[in-house]
Amino acid sequence: MFGRKKKTPGYNKETQKPVMRVSICTGEKVAGFLDKATGKFTDVMLIRSEKDLAVFCEEYGVEKEDIGKVW
Repeated sequence: MFGRKKKTPGYNKETQKPVMRVSICTGEKVAGFLDKATGKFTDVMLIRSEKDLAVFCEEYGVEKEDIGKVW
């Protein structure tokens, strides 16, 4: 409970694609990974600003240009 770190999902470049799921109504953005075979989205973090996006890119070794958008 307290003091435990959250387990972050791993990123496999061959089977997953980095994407940002964006809500059309509210504009909420969630960064995560889309499984290429099944189409399942795994959310990783809420993106509120460019700083959050930079943290996501740095943590998972992803370039901003490589992140697709899903609505």
